[in-house]
Amino acid sequence: MADAKNVSFDSIMQDLKDRKFVPVYYLMGDESYYIDRISDYIAEHVLQPEERDFNQTILFGSDVNASQIADAARRYPMMSEYQVLIVKEAQNIKNTEALEKYFKQPMTSTILVMCHKNGTIDGRKREYVKAIQSAGVLFESKKLRDRDLPVFIETYLKQRNVSIDPKSTQIIADSIGADLSRLTGELDKVILSLPEEDRRVTPQVVEDQIGVSKDFNAFELRDAIVNRNVFKANQIIKYFDENPKAGSIYSFLPMLFNFFQNLMIAYYAPNRKSQEGVAEWLELRSPWAAKDYMTGMRNYTGVKVMEILSKIREIDAKSKGLDNPNTPPGELMKELIFYILH
Repeated sequence: MADAKNVSFDSIMQDLKDRKFVPVYYLMGDESYYIDRISDYIAEHVLQPEERDFNQTILFGSDVNASQIADAARRYPMMSEYQVLIVKEAQNIKNTEALEKYFKQPMTSTILVMCHKNGTIDGRKREYVKAIQSAGVLFESKKLRDRDLPVFIETYLKQRNVSIDPKSTQIIADSIGADLSRLTGELDKVILSLPEEDRRVTPQVVEDQIGVSKDFNAFELRDAIVNRNVFKANQIIKYFDENPKAGSIYSFLPMLFNFFQNLMIAYYAPNRKSQEGVAEWLELRSPWAAKDYMTGMRNYTGVKVMEILSKIREIDAKSKGLDNPNTPPGELMKELIFYILH
């Protein structure tokens, strides 16, 4: 079987939809969204509703041990082709010897789903990993990088016949972040709000349904900084200072650091005068995404970018209380923006 490095969520889901099942699905990682999607699909689609009472069982790793799971997996289904056994909180199972033995000779009539969240298998358990791979699928569900969120949002909406413009995409990505369960929940809310005759997500829709101002948000702040628009940047900072629930320094610092870090890298692009060249160098999804970096290189020197990165680290430390007994977050944000723009 393929190992966790190259088996993908899409390939697993396609096989499940084609009813190409394997005896073991070991789902692990820091992103619970994909783990839940796979395990929920198996729970809802492998067995017919009338088969589930006797042939579908959910266990919790904090309540059972490896021997009990292995014994349950060895049972034969009743009047059904398969039995489904889903183990949640599998990360709480300590001694895995009995499971390793089962994985080496799994029941083909059992579909065992192990949901191991908030981490992965101990790297020292190589034989355990090999046993899982010989029995079925070992999948690692990784957190998406911030730069991958726009593609995720666009794809999620496209699959549901909804379009979205780049600005709205970035506003949602910046305001919600990489918690995919929360992100998809918000996207579902937006989708339900759209009329049948107009399936488009616009900044106004985002403001109405998610509560993120179309004029005062992280996307607009970054745009003001990229273009060195002092007035607009100060307007946005004033808005956030007066509306702390709309955003805070803790959410903006990573966004600003990522931008200037990439801007520093862009200076080393072999073809930095070309939007396509910069996009390829930064591994961006399209030349359009490199537009801000082209503008940034015109408005900030390489030396200034290095100084800004150092200042962001300083403000980050102060926001966490290091060498800063009294300065509130709003004042720290004003200090940073002033330093960047002057």
